[in-house]
Amino acid sequence: MTSPSTDTTLAELEQRATARRDRPSYGHDALIACDRLVRIFSADGVEVQALQGLDLLVTEGELMALVGASGSGKSTLMNILAGLDVPTAGSAKVAGCDLLSMGPKQRLRYRRDIVGFVWQQTARNLLPYLTAAQNITLPMQLRGRGRGRERTERAESLLRMLGLEECRDRRPQQLSGGQQQRVAIAVALANNPSVLLADEPTGELDSASGERVFAAFRRANEELGTTIVIVTHDQAVASEVRRTVAIRDGRTSSEVLRRTEVDAATGLESQVAREYAMLDRAGRLQLPADYTEALGMEHRVMLELEQDHIGVWPDDQPRP
Repeated sequence: MTSPSTDTTLAELEQRATARRDRPSYGHDALIACDRLVRIFSADGVEVQALQGLDLLVTEGELMALVGASGSGKSTLMNILAGLDVPTAGSAKVAGCDLLSMGPKQRLRYRRDIVGFVWQQTARNLLPYLTAAQNITLPMQLRGRGRGRERTERAESLLRMLGLEECRDRRPQQLSGGQQQRVAIAVALANNPSVLLADEPTGELDSASGERVFAAFRRANEELGTTIVIVTHDQAVASEVRRTVAIRDGRTSSEVLRRTEVDAATGLESQVAREYAMLDRAGRLQLPADYTEALGMEHRVMLELEQDHIGVWPDDQPRP
């Protein structure tokens, strides 16, 4: 005969199993979902892990920034999301497209229809022998979208939205660097992609031009609802978005969320930023180096589960 305590234990186990089955899958409601993403490069017999189990969720309509030191893995992540590179392991989905299982034709269609991309190098984004309007209509022609007049109207609409009406018939060499990047944004938006990716789009520009380029991204996000992910070293750009995710050693390490608060007494608005450490799907947490150095934490730490938090101590210190 089974004891009551055993019955209770079995019932609890069944409840937990049912709860796990009914729980929504990771990233089910996200437009971009990276789950334990791994990318390994091999060169001269040496393997380098550019991404080491990275997790990232981006919801539809977000305008966010990715930051990190050189070699952190952020450009590798962007190339994967753009369909230019293939992950080694893990899962990456964008607008329902599985980036690990796509064949060459599906990948080409993905780059043409689902995602737009803006490179840092201004000359890389535009064909030098075409005008601004012709550069914008080209992706629509390649996709077979609309007719000549419809494509022209779409190009002119994007140029107006980004404040470039006067650049319609100019070729790239007749445009400033900032104007070239704004035209590049229009090119990336031509086929109305679900996601717009930009890799250091203000890296070659002065601060004033960079501000105008970022304003163009913001306008595209607000007026078209396009989800935009920007890789940047520019702190001015990173501080202008609601969400900034930092990547370190191939994983998301921290996240800054910004919100606007209104003072009830004065009615004045102010921006409040809060930084969070990121806990990945494997339960790993990257503690800030200045924290661990200040407490002399190396190799091992002690953990203690409290009622509403987890305590962390150096292994050679007694628990408070």
